[in-house]
Amino acid sequence: MTPAPPANPADDAPHLLVVDDDRRIRALLLRFLLAEGYRVSTAETAAEARAKLQGLRFDLLILDVMMPEESGFDFARSLRTTSMVPILMLTARDEKESRIKGLEIGADDYLAKPFEPRELSLRVASILRRARPPRAAAVESVRFGPFLFHVGTGELRRGEESIRLTERECEMLRVLAINIGETVPRQALAGNGDAVSERAVDVQVNRLRRKIESDPANPLIVQTVRGIGYRLVAVG
Repeated sequence: MTPAPPANPADDAPHLLVVDDDRRIRALLLRFLLAEGYRVSTAETAAEARAKLQGLRFDLLILDVMMPEESGFDFARSLRTTSMVPILMLTARDEKESRIKGLEIGADDYLAKPFEPRELSLRVASILRRARPPRAAAVESVRFGPFLFHVGTGELRRGEESIRLTERECEMLRVLAINIGETVPRQALAGNGDAVSERAVDVQVNRLRRKIESDPANPLIVQTVRGIGYRLVAVG
C-alpha cells in the first residue's frame, strides 16, 4: 500500500515540478513524491509549466517527452537558454534515440516508462545531490551540542573526552557536518554505492545517535527528514 503523503512537507524540502499530460501519471507521481517528503507541483503542458516557473523556484523538473503542442524536448531546449534547473526526462522504454537526444539537449537524467517508484526516488535524490552548490569555504570543524567534530581528521570530542567512531560513522558525520543545518539524502550517506541499502544507513545513523544524543529515541542533533534523509542541527 502506498503510504499517505505528509500533510506538510518541510519548508526546506526540495520543490519538484512534474510535467506530464497524463492525469493519472501526474496524480501517482504527486502522491508518491509527497510521501517521500518533497514539495510537489504539477503541470499538464509545457505552457502551464513555463507559467509556474515564472513565479516559483523549483529544484528539479520531472518532464515527460511526449506531450501535445510543445514536446518535452522542445520545452527542455527552450528552458536551457535561460535556466539550468535540473531535468529528469520520462521516456518510453524503446526510445533509445530519444533518451540520447534528451541528454544532448541538457537533461540531467532520464527514466524509461514503466518504472519502479523506488528507482524514481533514487534518481531524484541523485540529481538533487549533484546539483547541491559547493560551499564557499572548506569546513574545518563543527560544533553541535557539547561536541566538537574535526572534519578533516574525523575526530569527535566532548570537552576533553574523545568519542570513538567507526569508519562509517565518521564518514556519515563528515557529510552531515559539511552540510550542517541542511537536509542530506540517505543516498548521500550510503558511502560507496548502490550496494549500501537505505535501511543500512538508518541502522548506522541509529548507532551514531547512541553516541551523541542524550535520548537517542528522541534525537535533537541528528534529525530525521521524513522520506529524504537526515539533518545535523547545531543545538545549544
